Formats: sequence, C-alpha cells, structure tokens
Amino acid sequence: MGFFDILGAFIFYYPIVMSIVWMFGGLFFYFRRERNQPKFPKLDTFPLVSILIPARNEEQDIEDTVKSIFTNEYPNFEVLVINDASTDNTLNILHAMQEHYPRLKVLNLTHNMGKANGLNHALPMTSGEIIFTIDADSMLDPWAIYWAVWHFEKFPRVGAVTGNPRVRNRTSLIAKIQTAEYSSVIGLIKRTQRLLGKVMTVSGVIAAWRKRALIDAGGWSTDMITDDIDMTWKLEKHFWDIRYEPNMLCWMLVPEQYSGLWKQRKRWAQGGVEVLKKHFDIFKDYRNRRLWPVYIDYCLGVCWAYAFIVALILFVIGLILGKSFSYAEFGNPFLYWNGSVISIVCLLQFLVSLILDRRYDKEIHKLYFWVIWYPAVYWIYNSLAVVVATPVALAKKFGTDAIWESPDRGIRGKENESHNQQ
Repeated sequence: MGFFDILGAFIFYYPIVMSIVWMFGGLFFYFRRERNQPKFPKLDTFPLVSILIPARNEEQDIEDTVKSIFTNEYPNFEVLVINDASTDNTLNILHAMQEHYPRLKVLNLTHNMGKANGLNHALPMTSGEIIFTIDADSMLDPWAIYWAVWHFEKFPRVGAVTGNPRVRNRTSLIAKIQTAEYSSVIGLIKRTQRLLGKVMTVSGVIAAWRKRALIDAGGWSTDMITDDIDMTWKLEKHFWDIRYEPNMLCWMLVPEQYSGLWKQRKRWAQGGVEVLKKHFDIFKDYRNRRLWPVYIDYCLGVCWAYAFIVALILFVIGLILGKSFSYAEFGNPFLYWNGSVISIVCLLQFLVSLILDRRYDKEIHKLYFWVIWYPAVYWIYNSLAVVVATPVALAKKFGTDAIWESPDRGIRGKENESHNQQ
C-alpha cells in the first residue's frame, strides 16, 4: 500500500469511525442521563453563585445579557461585569443598570488586559464558592444556574460544569449551519467525552466553576488564546471532575460574516494546538491516562485536516494537468462513492443530534435541510483554519498576555430574537 492509499484511507475512515463513536456515545448518554429528567433539579441548599461576565465593546448586547440573569429562577446570586477598557457605551449602560439591579457590580479595567486577566482580577471580588461565567452576548436560560449548582452540591469532586450553548441568530446560511453544528459536532462530542470521563473543553460561553478548583489550578492562564480549553485541562490534570449538563442552556450570537467566522475558527484551532503543546506532559504521568485518548483524538483531527487539504490540492493539480486521478492514487475520497458514504454518515450524525436536542430547542429540526452544506463547504473552511493556525500555535512562545477583540456578533435587528427559549 502506497502513501496516497494510506492518505486516502485515513481521510475516508477517520470521520466515519468518529461519527459512529459520537452517535452511539450521544445516544447512550441520552438514555442513561437525559431521558425523563425534571424541569429543574431539587436542591436542599442554595449556595451563593458569583456570575462573571467579561465584556469589551458590548453596548448592543450587554443589557439583554444582564436582564436575562436577573430574571433567573435561582434565588441566590451576584453579578460582576468585567468591562475590559471598552471604547463604546458599554460602561455607561452598566452604570445605568446598577440603579435597577443592586446586586450588579462592575469592574472597570482602563487598559485592554484580555479575558483571562479580567477573570483573574475579578475572582478575588467574588463571594460565592461557585463561579458562573457567561459571554456578554448570551442570554441565560431561567433554570441554567439550578442545573449547574446541582452538580456541585451532589458531587464534591466536580470542578467545572460545561453548558449547552444554543444559537439565537438564524437568518443566514452561516448561522443556520452553526446552529446544527453546535448540536451535532459539539453536543454529541461532549456527551461522549463525558461518558469516557474526560472533556476536551469547558465552553467559555457558558460555564460554572468551583472557586477552590480554580485556585488549585492557579487561575486562568493569561497567555493562552483560548483560556477555556486550557483551564479545562488544568483542572483535569489536578484530578477535578468535569461535567457536561445539556440542561444548562444559554442563547448566544454567532458570526454571520465569513471574515468573522474565519477569525473564530482560526482562534479555536490555534487555541487547541496551543493546549496540545502546553499539556504534552500528561504522558509523563500515568494518573492522567484518561486524558490520553482525548489528546490523541485531537491530534488525529489536526492530521486529518492537513490530509484533507493535501488531497484537495492534489485533486486540483490533477484537473490542471488534465488527468483523471483515481482515489487510490491521489487519496481524494470525494471523487467517487467514498464521498457519498462520508456525507451520508455526517448527515446521519446531524439527524441523531437534532432529535436529541429537540427537547431543548423545539424548532431545531427545521434546520436539517441546511446541514447538507456542512460536509461540502464547512470541512474545507475548518480544515484550512487548522492548517493556517497550527504553525502559529507551535511557534508561539508562552508568557505574553493574550488580549482580545469583540467577535462578530452576527446580523443585528429583530432576527436576533428568533430563538425559542421554551
């Protein structure tokens, strides 16, 4: 078997095998832990929860985010917004809201310090043992805090709980595909990883942390471009348990411009590879062996992206040369029946995830038509982001603070309220 045969087999079999693993893992998780759950869990006590909201230039969204928190069903919480040197009207909006919400505090940073730095500065100002973080463009589900607290109260080893972000702007093709993507690619993976015992990422858009675990891990790393992935690994290396709670919902905005989506995916790819580089030492400690499959799977995902792009380049070269190259020769699985098999498995994965998530998002099944573009277009887009970001991550020298800019929040207007929170 030659090099291109191996390349083609890897491109073909890897996504199929992993899709099957995620589908069975997601279904097992659902029947074992999700089915027949109550609207909210029973709590014997209501410990104080400190909610942190990092914000930079969020004048269009911060008010909705704060209001959604103060209409929450959980009775005992405080809110601290970290204004990271916003140059718009964010700070004035927050000061005006403090007159209506006495439990709202504002930490105003005069220099852009980055999300992780802001969270580290805010942590000593909190009074709760449970720290809840949410992005400044997200609206919190009324029962989300309840579900997070239940894990911390019932299981002392739980260090963090990652939630279930849902997309609320669904007017463009890009946003519709991302809505299904969060359900399929992210939701199923987290369900499966939770069954295996280790989670790759506690999504920063909605997360809950035990303060003692954060301190034990040394706080958020200020030099990582994706501080949420890094914190997840730091906690798990310190043997804290990480939970995925699909009932812990928030409604967020996603990029609806190709430039904004590209920046997001490149940042995610770079952050993932930075974590692989930083935490390679897990293989030196046998106690971290349950992290090894998660690490290896992510490495294989990076390799698959490179193999996929190489196959496409070789295919284009074949077209230019006017020669019809076979799948076996150039490893391109999309030329013959192979591409159809991959696409069918991908669509089956989306179908399973959308069925599972209908209990949280009753309109999500209507997006199934749009996901046909995911294997055709998004794989190329995401793979290119990995190819471009990986060398940057590998060459990066840790120690320099990672500052941030507000991402693309999508198309503005009434369409941003098209989500279903019931």
